[in-house]
Amino acid sequence: MTFNLARRRFLQTASGAMALSALGAYGVELVNQKPKRVGLIGCGWYGKSDLFRLIQVAPVEVVSLCDVDERMLAEAVTLVSQRQKSGQKPRAFTDYRKMLQEKDLDIVLIGTPDHWHALQMIDAVAAGSDVYVQKPISVDVAEGEAMLAAARKHNRVVQVGTQRKSTPHLIEAKKNIIEAGRLGKIGHVEICCYYHMRANEKPPLSTVPDFLNYEMWTGPAPLRPYDNLPHRRWWRAFTEYGNGITGDMCIHMLDTVRWMLGLGWPERVSSTGGILVQKDSASNISDTQTATFTYPELNVVWQHRTWGTPPDPDYPWAMFLYGDKGTLKASVTRYDFIPQGGGEPIHRDWLDESDQFPEDKTEKDIELHAAPATRRHMLDFLAAIDQRSRPVADIEEGHISTASCILANLSMELDGRPLAYDPQKQTVTNDEEATRLLRRAYRAPWKHPGDKA
Repeated sequence: MTFNLARRRFLQTASGAMALSALGAYGVELVNQKPKRVGLIGCGWYGKSDLFRLIQVAPVEVVSLCDVDERMLAEAVTLVSQRQKSGQKPRAFTDYRKMLQEKDLDIVLIGTPDHWHALQMIDAVAAGSDVYVQKPISVDVAEGEAMLAAARKHNRVVQVGTQRKSTPHLIEAKKNIIEAGRLGKIGHVEICCYYHMRANEKPPLSTVPDFLNYEMWTGPAPLRPYDNLPHRRWWRAFTEYGNGITGDMCIHMLDTVRWMLGLGWPERVSSTGGILVQKDSASNISDTQTATFTYPELNVVWQHRTWGTPPDPDYPWAMFLYGDKGTLKASVTRYDFIPQGGGEPIHRDWLDESDQFPEDKTEKDIELHAAPATRRHMLDFLAAIDQRSRPVADIEEGHISTASCILANLSMELDGRPLAYDPQKQTVTNDEEATRLLRRAYRAPWKHPGDKA
């Protein structure tokens, strides 16, 4: 299996990406090689979704699945055997370390909660696998530095699931609006999310079900008394396992803006917010937050609320790029260019490929608008593996976007004071207190990867 580089470049252009629909037009050229052997760690909603998109675009063989929930694992084994061409049932593991000990996986996909990403990615590259890891890559900045170092040490390709970089209409907007100069001088960017994504309930404690290894699910995170909330896809509502709405949703939009405008590390990050409205919930993440990512001659300002209504109902999770010649509104489903002082506005919607991939229409919980982007993201990943090159969402770019969002949360924790991270020294400049917060404590017996030689 090989991926022609010229076609890969075509895939990343606006005209090419918008034109692609059928599998043959996805830029895949096959030769007589064995399908790459694939394993998935974390068989929940998005782990399976990523895996199914990979199966759709490449002749892979899924040989291993891992999850600490035995029911979820058994269901995934059945679904994968129905979806992959061979019809074979993958091996089932409840401990990812045993899965990786086999050392027979070309590719490992990681779809676990955020607090597991670092250890699993580092162990996977050490076992010789290339990795597709979901965003955000880490729950603290030191984890991200260790992940980047491990990827480079073992010379593995690591693609991060920030698939907006592979979204057809956003690729077009980058080329035909921004790079074409239609916005002129861009002096301000706003990014936002107004989805109601917080667990606003307080259930009683309950018994851990027999099919769930809650100790292993928790891993290096603090062990909360079991109330069934995190296990029911509400783990993002707790700071023990992630970084809230900023860590979950801001990273997508910040990463996309960085890609579109060629931005690296922000000069400084500041943030304010907290639990201002939804105070009667078990959730401990902020319900309201504003963050400013400062770049030379440009601020990127993030806002989220898990209550109320969005200012622009067409763009509840979005980015707004303001130039002296016009404005670009963009989201995962559409974009609108509004020129200043007359001229023709431009509107695009997301590319629907469900007719070419009819299984999309019946897949449980699928994000239809994201499927075309994820398919292209997987192909970019495979092309990078073939060329031993950096993918479009390389681990370093994922680390910068993740760490920037984590710094926003740290700034909020430190009463809004600006933080300037130095990636060479791996410290917050002139701020010992903030530097100490770059690494969270791990629950024994798990060891933080920043402590490993």
